[in-house]
Amino acid sequence: MPWVLAAVCLAGLAMPLSFTGPAVVLPLLREALGGSPVGLHWATNAFMLSFGAALMAAGALADNVGRRRVFLGGLLLAVASGAALACAPNLLVFNLLRGVQGLAAAAALAGGSAALAQVVQGTARTRAFGWLGASFGAGLAFGPLAEGLLGDSLGWRAVVLLPGLVSVSAFAIGAWRMPASRSIAATRLDGAGTLAFTLALGLLTLGVLQAPAHGWGTAQVVVPLAGAALAALLFVRTEARLLRQGGQPMLDMTLFRYPRFVGVQLLAAAPAYGFVVLLVLLPIRFIGLEGRSSWEAGQLMLLLSGPILLMPGIAARLVGRWSAAAVCAAGLVLCAAGLLWLGRCGPATGVRGYAGPLLAIGLGVGLPWGLMDGLAVSVVPRERAGMAAGIFNTVRVAGEGIALALVGAGLGALLADQLGHAFPGAGPAAAQAAQRLATGDLAQALALLPGATRADLLHAYALAFGRLTQVLAGVTLATAGVVFLFLRTPDLHGAEGQLAAGQG
Repeated sequence: MPWVLAAVCLAGLAMPLSFTGPAVVLPLLREALGGSPVGLHWATNAFMLSFGAALMAAGALADNVGRRRVFLGGLLLAVASGAALACAPNLLVFNLLRGVQGLAAAAALAGGSAALAQVVQGTARTRAFGWLGASFGAGLAFGPLAEGLLGDSLGWRAVVLLPGLVSVSAFAIGAWRMPASRSIAATRLDGAGTLAFTLALGLLTLGVLQAPAHGWGTAQVVVPLAGAALAALLFVRTEARLLRQGGQPMLDMTLFRYPRFVGVQLLAAAPAYGFVVLLVLLPIRFIGLEGRSSWEAGQLMLLLSGPILLMPGIAARLVGRWSAAAVCAAGLVLCAAGLLWLGRCGPATGVRGYAGPLLAIGLGVGLPWGLMDGLAVSVVPRERAGMAAGIFNTVRVAGEGIALALVGAGLGALLADQLGHAFPGAGPAAAQAAQRLATGDLAQALALLPGATRADLLHAYALAFGRLTQVLAGVTLATAGVVFLFLRTPDLHGAEGQLAAGQG
């Protein structure tokens, strides 16, 4: 078991490195590959979109053809896509390869998680998946710092190669020690459901990303959003029909009869708006706009994500005294307070000024982060834990992709509003400058607004960012209340006892 756990944890470490890398080196990518603001947003969103869309399908594939095979195949694809990314000639090719990289991550996570679940049972399973969560946390905590230093010294290509190097180690251990396994009860893959789900996510993301540049009422936005709604409806109908026919759908709708299961899905989406979007927005702000070094930006990001490494053990001890509902809700309330505090930080704020809000957000998110993986497989009957884990991971990853698109579009709209008021005669140039600012391209934003100074644009950005954090804090607080209500229902499956025993 230790070798299987090591292989899966190394694969887990590679995933946040894949996610954060392009955000850290976005200014370098823009200089090397060019591209529009929407194209630069896709450098991050393409990975999250394909990752989230493919996760449940990859889990079903692992059950059908073998967990070890899917895990190792995903790692090989991760290595190959990372090498191809380093050779991308333009941003379009880079973004397409980022989509491939997301597929690889989905296969590695789904296959590895399923294989790990076969070799550990009981509280040992909770402990093993806690280590997997810690590996994600380590990647989030130290990844931006390492990637920033790599980008400064060796360029953006070294950054996109880093996850592949970690995946090579995971592949070597997995090929050596991971046993082969598959589900004897597995049925054929849900192709129609997979296609409908992927279309819904892709069209939703496309519509949201195009809104700042074209407007919410234009055909470029309305058509994709309408298509996403139709694809989502088709997905729900397809899954319901397959379940009635005795098949194996990607999404078992009957699990939503369990209130605690619903609460866990809401909990899975909560960090996206209070924490994950900051992993993309803050490096752009620190490096691209405020002109900080990669080392200083990495230190600031460590203050944000470092607490995730420390909080799972603390959360498990707290669950021994209070309910998981209370611990998770308290963490989200602290995160919301940190977001409001962060919104008050201006462009001249030093590391000490940022430390308080970033630590508050990291500590707050760390409480539910340390519990939700264990809750995901414990709030439903044991025989349905695999499906529950697949749904949970899909909600988490897909929710992060949607959050990135929505928050990026929201920041662009807030910036356009601020610049429109600051420069009333700028006209369409203000909206274009807003999109450039949102991707950290301060020089191009200044060129679009003659007479504007760097201080003017940084002030406008700080005001827009402050309004954005108010919205994010509101979403996080509302989620805290709803999660508390759902998770406080009777614990019929011993989830909290397993959490305390497995992580203590």
